[in-house]
Amino acid sequence: MEQFIVSARKYRPQTFKDVVGQQAITNTLINAIENNHLAQALLFTGPRGVGKTTCARILARKINQEGYDDPNEDFAFNVFELDAASNNSVDDIRNLIDQVRIPPQTGKYKVYIIDEVHMLSQAAFNAFLKTLEEPPRHAIFILATTEKHKIIPTILSRCQIFDFKRITINDAKEHLKLVAQSQGISFEEDALQIIAQKADGAMRDALSIFDRVVSYCGNNLTRQAVAENLNVLDFEYYLRVTDLIITNDIPGLLISYNDILAKGFDGQHFVMGLATHFRNLLVCKNPQTLSLLDVSDENKNLFYVQSKKVDQTILVEGINIANECDLKYKTSQNQRLLVELCLMQLATLTHPEKKKISHN
Repeated sequence: MEQFIVSARKYRPQTFKDVVGQQAITNTLINAIENNHLAQALLFTGPRGVGKTTCARILARKINQEGYDDPNEDFAFNVFELDAASNNSVDDIRNLIDQVRIPPQTGKYKVYIIDEVHMLSQAAFNAFLKTLEEPPRHAIFILATTEKHKIIPTILSRCQIFDFKRITINDAKEHLKLVAQSQGISFEEDALQIIAQKADGAMRDALSIFDRVVSYCGNNLTRQAVAENLNVLDFEYYLRVTDLIITNDIPGLLISYNDILAKGFDGQHFVMGLATHFRNLLVCKNPQTLSLLDVSDENKNLFYVQSKKVDQTILVEGINIANECDLKYKTSQNQRLLVELCLMQLATLTHPEKKKISHN
């Protein structure tokens, strides 16, 4: 059996052009290399899975390629990766400093990529300070971290800092499209939208989820199958529940919630999703905020139509009630009753009698 390579590794970008969602940083790095303006100590910071180590590797390769004959040379012997999570002592840093003094055998630079640099001990940071401030001409340090606030200010002041941002849902979805097409997998737009939302801004997570879903669904990714596999409540549930709230159908709401629980969904997850749904309906109310709606283009109309049926004040009040329920959920002795009470309160918001009272 042929060995399976996970998509996060198989589709790891090899050039700055391939990096997803970090154009500002990649453009800055390309310009810095072209104009000979690259600092010798760089700090890449940002959430997990957004391309920090990938950009560090591409940068290490690119600065050595200049004036080199073989375009396929990867300069593996010039790149040293140190995982500070497991090599965080003073001795580890001293070994690294001893290596730094030796110039490279091929190419111009030796590049030291120190991952999870915030895990270094205080003593290790202090041992590293002098070298970081005045490294040899052939050495470049790239520090990567998810927790910038844990790095001491004396290190930060010696580095050029690049803040990597979370990958937007749209960027992640577009990249997943390319991956699916290259593997000959057919897909529904909504299926990739769910994966991109579940990844929560991390491209690596999106590709890992994509692999898992493909193992489950085969070569055809449908919205229903993806939602089922990822245990995600489909937006259709929320459209249906909101229609019941609009018509004050309390028995229907209780039955719908019972069905949701029977399918194995968590009550708090449902309430948070309902608050998000109300928020989505709220942003449909105004053309200026329509761009904030994270739904595929083909389904925007469903949200738009439903938003016309509900008053803005009711949506704001609905978000407030759902949010209150979410805050009380963990400490509640009867969680099911808490959510049912929340649904009943939401249903009474649109009741004709309540509207009469509020007008009087």
